[in-house]
Amino acid sequence: MGLDMYAMISDESFEREVDFKPGQDMGELHYWRKHPNLHGWMKTLYFEKGGEQQDFNCTPVTLTEADLARLEADIKAGNLPPTEGFFFGASDGSESEDDLAFIAKAREAIADGDTVFYYAWW
Repeated sequence: MGLDMYAMISDESFEREVDFKPGQDMGELHYWRKHPNLHGWMKTLYFEKGGEQQDFNCTPVTLTEADLARLEADIKAGNLPPTEGFFFGASDGSESEDDLAFIAKAREAIADGDTVFYYAWW
């Protein structure tokens, strides 16, 4: 039990950037385990895009090129928000290289015409 975090890709376009129901045709792009500060960053993005689920659990948020650029800048500046939660574990800063590798993969997927979205299950 704990914070499992996924970046997924789909060839679908969704009407909303949050709280949509992806179809069956999606694939896993990246996985994180217990990286709460990244999850906190994604939660902020989710609410900025109009998300309504207060606990931000098992609900998607799309990631655009602009979102990825902002995320990359925040990772490099050490600005992921300290985030805590039940069974979330702790981010220790060693995740940056993996986070940047995810951003590179996500940019490729977007360039190929896929939709990239994040969701977590805890």
